[in-house]
Amino acid sequence: MSDPAVAAEQELDATLRKLAEAHKMASLGRLAAGIVHEINTPIGSILSNNETIRRSLVSLRKLLAAAVEAGQAPPPRTLAVLDTLASLTDIDKIACERILAIIRGLKTFARVNESDIQKVDIHEIILNTIKLTNCVFRRRISVETEFDENLTAVECYPGLLNQVFLNLVVNASQAIPNEGTITVSTAVEGDQVHISVADTGTGIPEDVRPRIFAAGFTTKPIGEGTGLGLTITREIVEDTHGGKISFESEIGVGTTFHVWIPLRQPRSQERS
Repeated sequence: MSDPAVAAEQELDATLRKLAEAHKMASLGRLAAGIVHEINTPIGSILSNNETIRRSLVSLRKLLAAAVEAGQAPPPRTLAVLDTLASLTDIDKIACERILAIIRGLKTFARVNESDIQKVDIHEIILNTIKLTNCVFRRRISVETEFDENLTAVECYPGLLNQVFLNLVVNASQAIPNEGTITVSTAVEGDQVHISVADTGTGIPEDVRPRIFAAGFTTKPIGEGTGLGLTITREIVEDTHGGKISFESEIGVGTTFHVWIPLRQPRSQERS
């Protein structure tokens, strides 16, 4: 017969994962419009360039045919047309790479391989989150990074940390009413990595601060927030990863959230 406490803990863990996944899907839904726009722009560029290439090829064929028929070498304009085609091809390549990067980032965020601890580059996870959120607020907010070059791979649940960083970056962007800056920093501190997400927003009112991690609490209008984002974030950081999360805020200056995650997870240490 199983220990009721163990069973309850397992049920709580399963519920947390379901909540995190539901919140992740809701976050993806809110990002969808920006992502679609971000993909449509390079696709439109490719389609436009392809039409230009098609017309250029028709002109090139006519020029070459006329030159050959007259027993002459291709006229100088042929080289100019070829240069145009080469330039458009380069633009198409860049546009395609941009699309692939967006799709790759979306797939990385949406994947559900959270059941196993993995050794990952935490900077890559952060940059992936920034790419996704830039689709929404890049014209209004600049995101800067200050990464510790000494940080190597971190053992964690990458899918869950994706959710943590998304929650913190999106919250930071929502705290900035107009233009501003979000700075994401990392630093190795002993056997932990310290990640901070700082914004130049309005700051958190003092009466709100004690409830900031409470389930169901939100300062957003009805329909715009679930009140679960920071609750799930704290559960993922502290309960799932054995880390710590805190924040400091000053009205009119901004807010900084601090996250500490062990470089190695206990389960991994037990196996070694």
